[in-house]
Amino acid sequence: MDFTGKVALVTGAASGMGLLFAENIASLGGNAVMCDVNEEVLKEKVAEINNKGKGKAIGVLCDVRQYENACMARDEAVKAFGHIDILANFAGGTAVRMQKVDMEKYPEFPDVPIEVYDWGIDVNFRAQFYFAHAVAKQMREQKSGLIINIGSISGMEGDAYHMEYPAAKSGVMYGLTKGLAQFGAKHNIRCVCISPGPVLTRPSMASMRTLLGRAADPQEIIDLCLFVASEKGQFINGENIMIDGGRNAMGRWR
Repeated sequence: MDFTGKVALVTGAASGMGLLFAENIASLGGNAVMCDVNEEVLKEKVAEINNKGKGKAIGVLCDVRQYENACMARDEAVKAFGHIDILANFAGGTAVRMQKVDMEKYPEFPDVPIEVYDWGIDVNFRAQFYFAHAVAKQMREQKSGLIINIGSISGMEGDAYHMEYPAAKSGVMYGLTKGLAQFGAKHNIRCVCISPGPVLTRPSMASMRTLLGRAADPQEIIDLCLFVASEKGQFINGENIMIDGGRNAMGRWR
């Protein structure tokens, strides 16, 4: 795959799969606009990519929950590289885990402070909506682009406790992705959602069952994203693609 001259704006880019996507894009000749809220780590990762001497990277300190930040990231990308070919919405995570909520103190869904769930909805749904809205303006002007949304097997399964996460992800996987594809059709803008099952971004994921008997290596998810973004993936549009080792085929109750 060759991404020479292509520009990818990536959220959640200082760690996890967002970082891995940015690294892959740069290694294949593209340029990465890396957005994250962790300034110190972001600077470190941007420098590592640039030191490899292939594609270029810039960092944008960004709270993805703020629409103004989405617009700022778009403008910084255009200022640096002139256009945006790919928006990859990797920022996300379950609110209870990310906010380090004491599950013994708050044992069930109604006990969790609503502010915790607000954070999760903002990061997992509103942020993807905001960045799509901001970047679509640039893509419409240049008459091309791809928006990659990130869903989750949780959007198919639900969760009695981490409820905001599957609720947000299911909205991204279907309503947002299909709507963006419908809007983008006449502007040569595609939108595809990639929805992983368990991924070995942390050890606990290894305990989630799949038909293949394992969790995914993060690179397997990124390889699918790269295929969709490449010249070979141009006919994929408006679709939610599950990459879950067959977990969704196992049925709701396991």
